[in-house]
Amino acid sequence: MTGASARAVIVDAVRTPIGKRAGTLSMLRPAELLRTVLCELLRRNDIGPSAVHQIVGGSVTQVGEQGFNVTRCAWLSTGLDYAVPCMTLDASCGSAQQASEVVRAQIEAGTLDLAIACGVESMSRVPAGANIPGGKADYRTDDYPWDDPPGLQFGGAERIARRQGHTREHLDDYGLRSQRRAAKASADGVFAGEIVPMSTPDGEVTEDEGIRDTSPEGLAALAPTIRGGLHTAATTSQVSDGASAVLWASRDRAAELGLRPLGQVAGHAFVGADPYYLLDGPFDATRAVLASTGMTLAGIDIAEVNEAFASVVLSWAERTGADLDRVNVNGGAIALGHPMGATGVRLMATALGELRRRDAEHALVTMCCGGSLGTATILRRL
Repeated sequence: MTGASARAVIVDAVRTPIGKRAGTLSMLRPAELLRTVLCELLRRNDIGPSAVHQIVGGSVTQVGEQGFNVTRCAWLSTGLDYAVPCMTLDASCGSAQQASEVVRAQIEAGTLDLAIACGVESMSRVPAGANIPGGKADYRTDDYPWDDPPGLQFGGAERIARRQGHTREHLDDYGLRSQRRAAKASADGVFAGEIVPMSTPDGEVTEDEGIRDTSPEGLAALAPTIRGGLHTAATTSQVSDGASAVLWASRDRAAELGLRPLGQVAGHAFVGADPYYLLDGPFDATRAVLASTGMTLAGIDIAEVNEAFASVVLSWAERTGADLDRVNVNGGAIALGHPMGATGVRLMATALGELRRRDAEHALVTMCCGGSLGTATILRRL
């Protein structure tokens, strides 16, 4: 965890549109998705590639086309300066957010002065779990400490929903809210400044593909995702494809290059959570980052809580006392999609844009992560 950051600043943040499963973006390899956002960051900010000291990327399923350090593969495929080093890390769904923190920490330590954090996931081409032998995570061993293990993310979401007393109707209402907010935000051009148009064999893609025209009746007719469960496809994050990237610099380097900072990090936390519930990480990480900064939720203008499942966001709001009217104001992963390794930076880009639109100061970005982890970053607009 870190306290107030005074030296490293965010200069810009971009992302691809989020593609739906087997949608238009599935025609592109992960390295192509990531390559596009990396090049766009350089173009938009008039930065020569050799000025970048390091690129740190996140990706969850590091096998096949996302194996062999996909961040480095994406960079080399640009044909730009091969001397720029790259690495790829896995913190499950928090991968891009943690990649950003690794870059920020190095700038704070004085070892870098300009670098990129990013993330990519093509879940259409590299299915989640493809890198787990037999599809069984290592912690699900015969001596797992509970008689009734959570059943990975789906089971954890159901446990949280039942602990909190959520009903199917309660969850459906939240899913509908996410879709309607995302549809309005898209129609109003809210995401236009962060989305990089993608050229595909079927033409140019400029908007997120997961937003749906939904109704309470349509949601009520959906079957549960798991037998006897409360969640459905409409209250669960979508299988998606996409990439995102954020440009970091020291204050001095940004000033030298004539770059106007968008924001900085006021605090960050990366925590372990109870594996029985698996997805409580946002609550634990939020509590940790508020404690480390001395801030309260009253001082947070908006929050982006990743919509892995409706129960995760609702439980977080109920346990923190947060006002849902200031949470995921432009919809979330239920409507927009969740390309796992890219989502952390996507949330940062959306949060920074919304702070600017509202002329507000602080945003919280928090995520649950596979393996019972949680991330939380407090952003301050500059």
